[in-house]
Amino acid sequence: ILEAIGVDYIDESEVLTPADHAHHVEKHPFTVPFVCGCRNLGEALRRISEGAAMIRTKGEAGTGDVVEAVRHMRTVNAEIAHASRMSDTELRVLAKEIAAPFDLLKETAKLGRLPVVNFAAGGVATPADAALMMQLGCDGVFVGSGIFKSGDAAKRARAIVQAVTHFKDAKKLAEISEDLGEAMVGINVEKMPEADKLAGRGW
Repeated sequence: ILEAIGVDYIDESEVLTPADHAHHVEKHPFTVPFVCGCRNLGEALRRISEGAAMIRTKGEAGTGDVVEAVRHMRTVNAEIAHASRMSDTELRVLAKEIAAPFDLLKETAKLGRLPVVNFAAGGVATPADAALMMQLGCDGVFVGSGIFKSGDAAKRARAIVQAVTHFKDAKKLAEISEDLGEAMVGINVEKMPEADKLAGRGW
């Protein structure tokens, strides 16, 4: 239905009410690109093997707490770095352990990164958050609806866009972070009950 009405892409979201807790959408039959979340390399490669054109960190949506997005990005980076030092035999063992296709894992290890773009999402609420995620190697940033809980959402969104462009320029980041209005009231992910966390949905 979404493809028929001409959307630009589809986010196979763990935040919205899942229709199927055990299976992800087989994305190859669609022409519209899908973006899917991941917490680690295994999740990323399984989604790519299903046809995902883009990957994003899961983070913890709606919290304004970027710590989970950072954890997920660092985990993917570390697991790719580890895989890049492995022999084919070791990669075959790892592919079984993480339930990912060997050829896709081998390609990722050779590239030293995922074979599709990898975005930051979940808890990105400030220009500093966006710049941090870019410095960790993300290809871009998804700005969530949490910014609408801040004082001046439009100005904050523009500042985050600028932060993605100028993520290596500390002086510029300081300038664009000025006078953004009241920030959203954040939620500490560490204090959330496990039942309320969204990032754990899917496999």
